Amino acid sequence: MLGVLANRAYRHMFTAQVVALVGTGLATVALGLLAYDIAGASAGAVLGTAMTIKMVAYVGISPFVGAVADRVPRRAFLVSADLVRAGVALCLPFVDSVWQIYALIFVLQSASASFTPIFQATIPDVLPDERDYTRALSLSRLAYDLESLFSPALAAALLTLVTYQGLFNGTVLGFLASAALVVSVVLPKATPSERKEGVLRRTTLGARIFWATPRLRALLAMNMVVAAASGTVIVNTIVIVRDTLGRAEGDVAIALGCYGAGSMLVALGLPRVLDRLGDRPVMLPAGFLLTAVLAAAAAVVSLAPATAWPLLLPTWLLLGAGAALILTPGSRLLRRSSSPGDRPALFAAQFSLSHACFLITYPLAGWLGAWVGLPATLAVFAGLTLAAALVAVRAWPAGDPSTLPHVHTGLAAGHPHLHGAESADAGWGHSHDFVIDELHERWPGRAGEPVDAR
Repeated sequence: MLGVLANRAYRHMFTAQVVALVGTGLATVALGLLAYDIAGASAGAVLGTAMTIKMVAYVGISPFVGAVADRVPRRAFLVSADLVRAGVALCLPFVDSVWQIYALIFVLQSASASFTPIFQATIPDVLPDERDYTRALSLSRLAYDLESLFSPALAAALLTLVTYQGLFNGTVLGFLASAALVVSVVLPKATPSERKEGVLRRTTLGARIFWATPRLRALLAMNMVVAAASGTVIVNTIVIVRDTLGRAEGDVAIALGCYGAGSMLVALGLPRVLDRLGDRPVMLPAGFLLTAVLAAAAAVVSLAPATAWPLLLPTWLLLGAGAALILTPGSRLLRRSSSPGDRPALFAAQFSLSHACFLITYPLAGWLGAWVGLPATLAVFAGLTLAAALVAVRAWPAGDPSTLPHVHTGLAAGHPHLHGAESADAGWGHSHDFVIDELHERWPGRAGEPVDAR
């Protein structure tokens, strides 16, 4: 897996991702302490609103970024986003009212919603070989999971030396280091899209490609599976451990650590599995695994605390493993399902749509837990994951070949794309690696079906 780090451009980009993640983790801890300083007992409500603002920024800003990403230099775009994030982190220690937190969080997360999908869309061009790209995805998954474990520990250590305002300085340094690392490499130029569309029309391009591509409709459903499982863990772990089971504060970290450990174990071994099996045989069963584990979790939290605790830890580990089985291959589907010019818009759509799922499951997990209790909430979420997994199975055709025969009825004879095509009913037929693009607006439901726009 580490062999991909021999590629200098990827090594610097991956390191940029890691240091930015650590900086973000420090900011998360510091922001909680800042909110408590300003709002006291209402700090939870302030942070909850801040998280909602974060998700709204992710869902709303990314499509606009995808619409213009092929028109600006990648390196300048990524560096600018890092500098904006560093500027916001520099301002946070001077905040003295709640509205300022909200405003700065919106700017910070808008910059993140700009940086992340373009960063993700760049990696397939830096590592064009699918085997290398798969290993890069596993490394990225490991980075996210390790950050969730490492950043709180680092923050705790730093707080013995500095005040929480000092943690924001670490965030600034992280984003500046990320910008410097991006500057230090030459990135492949983005392939300009050939679509003759305005910016507003292009904001929906990624979503249109999602809806037109069967495997991506399945990915959208699997996003909901992950959001249901992860939302349950993120929102309700502290309630389950502290209130339902009566455990100590440190046990919350142990439970969350088990979730992260499950994800990391999968990330370490998944590249070889994907090389052998492909995406569909890995991702679809993972949806049903998460359904079964959530149903088991509903039973576990109904048990006596002494019995439930040792069972909760492997349950959380399996939830982390199942989520990673879906998240890690997801970017392979995006790469496979887009032309280079449309790739930024598609990655931006995935970023937006996946976080839209979290915007549903986060509050739902909290509200249901308070209204109907945790066992019933986990059972409801098991049903939600089952429904989404069944939708994914129905949407994603077995076999799912990349090369599809199809007919063009809207292209004139002699068009460069028709080189080697044969005359067919009312058009020209041929076969090639098929993606939705400016010449292929519809997925061929059967061999020889026209794919031109109606």
